Amino acid sequence: MRVFVTGASGHLGSAVVPALLSAGHEVVGLARSDTSAAAIEKLGADVRRGDLSDLDVLRQEAAASDGVIHLAFRHDLMIKGDMAGAAKADLDALQALADGLDGSGKPLVGTSGTAMLAMGGIVGRPGTERDTFPSGYRIDAENLVAGFASRGVRSSIVRLAPTVHSSLDRYGFITAIIAAARQNGYAAYVGEGTNRWPAVHTLDAAELYRLALEKAPAGARLHAAADEGVSFRQIATAIGRNLDIPVRSISPDEADNFFGFLGSFAQMDNPTSSALTRELLGWSPVHPGLIADLDEGHYFQA
Repeated sequence: MRVFVTGASGHLGSAVVPALLSAGHEVVGLARSDTSAAAIEKLGADVRRGDLSDLDVLRQEAAASDGVIHLAFRHDLMIKGDMAGAAKADLDALQALADGLDGSGKPLVGTSGTAMLAMGGIVGRPGTERDTFPSGYRIDAENLVAGFASRGVRSSIVRLAPTVHSSLDRYGFITAIIAAARQNGYAAYVGEGTNRWPAVHTLDAAELYRLALEKAPAGARLHAAADEGVSFRQIATAIGRNLDIPVRSISPDEADNFFGFLGSFAQMDNPTSSALTRELLGWSPVHPGLIADLDEGHYFQA
């Protein structure tokens, strides 16, 4: 298959592209800069210059491909607080990609997050692939992708755990939490720290995207969650152990000051099952879990 990948030079893309190439697919990666283009070429893929605002480029490349994996997102806007702008850019890009695939039966794999389950009100049990919501941040994009099935597109969504971890991770949530611990001189959790985050190794997530491209049924919602739920206290303890700094509980009122833009996420309880995904696609994570990966030490090297 000739696969068009947005976000090909990013953290996840740097694992997804090799996974596709090793399975015999051709890959064309979207690159918005010379640096991104060089990174994609180094992975062994072809380059198409452009960014998420170049909607004609997205339509053209989707139409010329045998399938699309959409990984890119305007994280720069999200971090600045322009959540609405980031969400709109994602919706516009998805519409353009679907326009290029209309009626073809070809796959489009979109990206969402398991955090939407907690935001949608799932409490007291792990969220599952069957849990859906009518609207909300990132939920609108997920529902849009699922709806592309009615337009003759074999669309599916990968809900990523908030912690996609590995030595490839340079700017994710775990790196931000570690940075906060370094800056404050101690690792922190909120309250009792019993709230749980699912997690997945980057290479296991990449394998799930490949499987989704190749055989996910239209409208499928998939969970990239190898660890169902790691308590935030466990995460903080592992960070404190590796940085050799104290570990403390902080109050909810202190969370924003300590964690910055992750203040609310640090309090989120988001246990997530991937049982249906594993059964549907035969996905079987094999790489280290979050705590084991933290203890490998690569996150803490200068």
